[in-house]
Amino acid sequence: MPVITLREITADTVRQITSLSVRPEQAHFVAGNAISLAEALFSQEAWYRAIYQGESPAGFVMLRDETLRANPPSQPKVGLWRFMIDARFQGQGTGKAGLEQVISHVRSKQVFASLSTSYVPGPGCPEPFYRRFGFRPTGKFNAKGEVMLELILSSNGT
Repeated sequence: MPVITLREITADTVRQITSLSVRPEQAHFVAGNAISLAEALFSQEAWYRAIYQGESPAGFVMLRDETLRANPPSQPKVGLWRFMIDARFQGQGTGKAGLEQVISHVRSKQVFASLSTSYVPGPGCPEPFYRRFGFRPTGKFNAKGEVMLELILSSNGT
């Protein structure tokens, strides 16, 4: 399998990244990448990268990372805001390798006790994918009615 990497999005690659899309039946589970990038422009907490399989753009990830604030809180939180793999690259281990790298990035900051995410419930939802990584339901829902999950990173925030 080609190497999976997380790369910054540039003026030269932004159109390739915004043209990526999930399968039609998955479209209601995740916002399009153009919307995600537009939201990132207005959030100082947004950390985002393209996911590449070899030299081919294959997906997109975006975190909401409170350490990126001008004045971060003493106990910052981080959440997986967006995660998508283009339909052409699904089922090839790209999502697994990409999420492993995201989790490693979060752990490398050594300030977070957990990584949260949410999903839209329904047939074909990403819950089983996230649960394989150790994400567990919190029993809570976000403002959009999405189910909240949490991955405990460690007892001391590392």
